Amino acid sequence: MREITYTEALREGLREEMELDASVFLLGEDIAGYGGAFGVTRGLIDKFGAERVINTPISEGSFVGAAVGASLVGSRPVVELMFMDFIALASDQLVNHAAKLHYVFGDQAKCPLVVRAVGGAGRCYGPTHSQSLEAWFVHTPGIKVVAPSTPADAKGLLKTAIRDNNPVLFMEHKLLYNERGPVPRIADPIPLGKARVVAKGEDLTIVAYSAMAMESEKAVIELHEHGLSAELIDLRSLCPMDIDSIVESVKKTGRLMVVEEGHRTAGVGAEVACRVFEEAYDYLDAPIRRVASVDVPISASPPLEQALLPSCEKIVTAALELIGTD
Repeated sequence: MREITYTEALREGLREEMELDASVFLLGEDIAGYGGAFGVTRGLIDKFGAERVINTPISEGSFVGAAVGASLVGSRPVVELMFMDFIALASDQLVNHAAKLHYVFGDQAKCPLVVRAVGGAGRCYGPTHSQSLEAWFVHTPGIKVVAPSTPADAKGLLKTAIRDNNPVLFMEHKLLYNERGPVPRIADPIPLGKARVVAKGEDLTIVAYSAMAMESEKAVIELHEHGLSAELIDLRSLCPMDIDSIVESVKKTGRLMVVEEGHRTAGVGAEVACRVFEEAYDYLDAPIRRVASVDVPISASPPLEQALLPSCEKIVTAALELIGTD
């Protein structure tokens, strides 16, 4: 199977869905001629024109609001937010409008909107361009949240998100864009709410998503050198979340560690931990462990940024401590 980058996989997904459905259009800052801040939409304006690949002002509230309105009258807009941090400027449109419209109006309204948000740290962009804010929207009923870690998942889940009749926040970690992986030329949509088992194991269940799934995969290899067998589950979809697969794994391993780049307090990891405690308490042989970013703003200083972020080394250390708590 051919290998392409995460960026190329996303571009393919967008192009194929735009070819399939004339109601799909793109809008965001510098997405037309420039191709977006990270090059995902490069070349699409040449194929689809300026009416379907639309540059917007630097005003997230206005163009996300416009996309919500367009979705209500039959279009399927895909918005690109240059950095996930800027989603705060459009939170009213997403949380108080897009998420609530179908609930309020029933069959009179649907909101098939995708918001692609570039999140995560690792490039020393500082506290306002490096955040992972997906937990905000996992907490909001009516919004689906997706965070793929591989090119194949990025393409398949993006196709599903565009076809969904609900608003979907599609989180893309900026460190994943150049990652390469196998992607079928004909890629089927991947259902939301179904996790992927990356590695089978017996001693410990590790749950992660986005870039932390990649770091956790490195940690699984290193743990194997310590004689330990870890099962790695990539969530892929945060809302809906595949709790059943996690519980099934924990019943086998007896231990759970959740890894995320978001801040530790009230994060996705806290939700996973609580759900597993509720549904599989009798199977746990040790306390649940979370590995997440420290609860401080993300620094632009390289050593400070690395100090607060999860890493393969921190995951391995935490896993060894967890297994030693029996």
